[in-house]
Amino acid sequence: IFQYSKLDKNFKFNFDSNFEEINVKSFDNTNLNGVLFKVTNSRGLIFYLHGNAGSIDTWGSIASIYNDLGYDIFILDYRGYGKSDGCIENEIQFNNDISMAYKKLIANYSEDKIVIIGYSIGTGPAAILASQNNPKALILQAPYYSLTQLASTKMPFVPSFLHKFKLETNKYITNVACPIYLFHGIEDQVIPYSNSIRLQKILKKHCSLFTLQNQNHVGINENSDFQKHLKLILK
Repeated sequence: IFQYSKLDKNFKFNFDSNFEEINVKSFDNTNLNGVLFKVTNSRGLIFYLHGNAGSIDTWGSIASIYNDLGYDIFILDYRGYGKSDGCIENEIQFNNDISMAYKKLIANYSEDKIVIIGYSIGTGPAAILASQNNPKALILQAPYYSLTQLASTKMPFVPSFLHKFKLETNKYITNVACPIYLFHGIEDQVIPYSNSIRLQKILKKHCSLFTLQNQNHVGINENSDFQKHLKLILK
């Protein structure tokens, strides 16, 4: 399910904004690579878990959207992506890696100024991370209700390896204490919009669902309606 996009260890990132590479040693000593895009007089941190395709060299283009609103943004490459070592073997490992990276970042940021954001495959672990910590807010872009249920709607049978990646967003999101914001394109053919409707129904009060018209699965960060609501959320 993971579309690995590797980079050479000597690859040099080339971004217009001010940035710093950060390496994280995970629980089993595997090296994970991330990039922190920084602004002067930061208002807080966006901890960003990107989608399935691509790595930081392509996802880094979104940094200016958040930097322009006064926030630093950290983008992590999962195992096997970019310059991160190893490969993702199971859900526990996947979530532990992300938790280790989060712990390293919060050493320099107050949690009440951290917003966790997940896109597509990153929404499940983002919800899990938020349920185990105390960020300012959780933003999910094109989330799935649970990865197993999503797979079952697209396949006549669920492959055995997928049982290692249930990523039950619906199970963990109810334990998130901070405000939750869901953004989903009405024309999403990869993760149908109905997934967000189902999540909103179980969350009720402290969750807002924003329906993005004429929006498919790709490009939510660049969507003008998303950016308008993001500005209000982060103010």
